[in-house]
Amino acid sequence: MLLQNDPYRAFMPYPPVAVPNAPDGPLAGLTLAVKDIFDLAGYRTGCGCPTRLAASPMADATAPSVQRLLDAGARFVGKTHTDELAWSMYGMNAHFGTPVNPAAPDRIPGGSSSGSAVAVAAGLADIAIGSDTGGSVRAPASFCGIWGLRPTHGRVSLAGAMDLAPSFDTCGVFARDGATLMRAVNALTDADTAPIRAPRHLFPTDMADELSPPARAILDAFAGHFDPQAIAAYPDGVQAAYETFLGAMMADCKEAILPYIRSSGMPLVRGIDGRAAGAEAMTAAQMATARAGRAAFAAHLAGILGQDGVMIAPATHDIPFRLDAPEQVFDTYRHEAQRVLCLAGMAGLPQVVFPAGRIEGAPFGLSLIGPRGSDRSLVALACRMHETEGRVDA
Repeated sequence: MLLQNDPYRAFMPYPPVAVPNAPDGPLAGLTLAVKDIFDLAGYRTGCGCPTRLAASPMADATAPSVQRLLDAGARFVGKTHTDELAWSMYGMNAHFGTPVNPAAPDRIPGGSSSGSAVAVAAGLADIAIGSDTGGSVRAPASFCGIWGLRPTHGRVSLAGAMDLAPSFDTCGVFARDGATLMRAVNALTDADTAPIRAPRHLFPTDMADELSPPARAILDAFAGHFDPQAIAAYPDGVQAAYETFLGAMMADCKEAILPYIRSSGMPLVRGIDGRAAGAEAMTAAQMATARAGRAAFAAHLAGILGQDGVMIAPATHDIPFRLDAPEQVFDTYRHEAQRVLCLAGMAGLPQVVFPAGRIEGAPFGLSLIGPRGSDRSLVALACRMHETEGRVDA
């Protein structure tokens, strides 16, 4: 890394290699951290996996998404830690450790884009690139009390980045405030294909019912200022949607990451071993059924949103859990969180997360979910709404 000090363990300790950036541009003066699943010329790409890192050559080209930010004037300061193969959401890596959550040091930082979120929250970088497949930008943004965007699926290039589940994978971005996130999103994306001109606020009651009582109080207080229309986001219930999400994602993982896991002979730590086994067990019929169910779910949400619908939604179901939580919490928390997180990923929708309050001293984020192609206007709307209503503590 190029920084002299990393007290939060956000960065991979790679030998520092200077990366050229434009001398001026819309991001001039901002520093940039990059999740270590994206190629960067002169650096290895370890993907949080010692086996992969050992076999990784020095990249001779930089991922286009990262290059856009460099060309806009951002200055690179280091590659950041990730959960192994980006296949978890806690930010804990059995091989490289756990970055420290600056907003709640006794709690998980969230992942898999843990290092990127921590670098931004700690002030070690102004903006950071992460990836979001099942929640890997949105969860750590909420947990670390910062802003984050999961863009419309396919909106930002993932060339030069590791595949996990390609029909879910996105390149997201973090910042400490909405104005800086807006600058980064404008540099990272082209103009909206479906800008939101007159937002119609929606309140997904079935998603809200998944929250802990203190989290629900924060959501209700924020949403109440905008008189949203109550809707049901999950046509066949939350559990049915979550099962479809798991099936569709496992189908992608079976085709994209499982061949590497098996061919490399990498040791499987707890968590990845079960997910790999689940992906391997998927039959062709199960994969087809899950993908068909996902398509139906996406069509349902597209019909609800139309061109101007914006959901006021939680980022996750609760605050991050403590690092010393009992084993049962480690086993169940991600399932509870992904029942909320799966919505935008299943439908390929943009979702912007912003700080909304604190519970027991830990951050809790809310979000807006908009139509496909509305990313820039969705972030701008979130900035206006957040400035008006601010934060709530419970």
